[in-house]
Amino acid sequence: MTVNHENEELLQTLLDAYGNGQGGDSPTEAQWRRLIERGASTPLVLVNFFKLRAQADYTGTPHAGAAPVAGQEAFGRYSAVSMPALTAAGGRFLHMGPYEGGFLGEDEDWHMVAIGHYPHMAAFWKLYRNPDYIAAFCHRTAACERQKVMVLG
Repeated sequence: MTVNHENEELLQTLLDAYGNGQGGDSPTEAQWRRLIERGASTPLVLVNFFKLRAQADYTGTPHAGAAPVAGQEAFGRYSAVSMPALTAAGGRFLHMGPYEGGFLGEDEDWHMVAIGHYPHMAAFWKLYRNPDYIAAFCHRTAACERQKVMVLG
């Protein structure tokens, strides 16, 4: 199996698991490709910005029709799986906390920020291919009115 073929298989696996990202709730194909093309030993830092909904939106998920919950509660369901899964994959959180506002430049409206570190791409892929993490990702999507994730080397 060639590296290019392996990359295409990985890309398809991620698109099948997380969707095409056209709604802004997961990476797009181009964004996944950018990460797939990184060097395997390259460290990765992701800076996540989250704006939570007052009420989670589970439309189109396996949880559609369940009793309504606050966005914060849905995000807690996601965090309960994602935090230990990140650690088990070999990553760690550098910081998590409420967004307090900008210091320089245009201010933005977010509820919280989480900064995750992966020592190499294998740790990142281990998390994003974890079946429990994939299943919990719908809670993140349901919880977030919008989100932004910045990639740092």
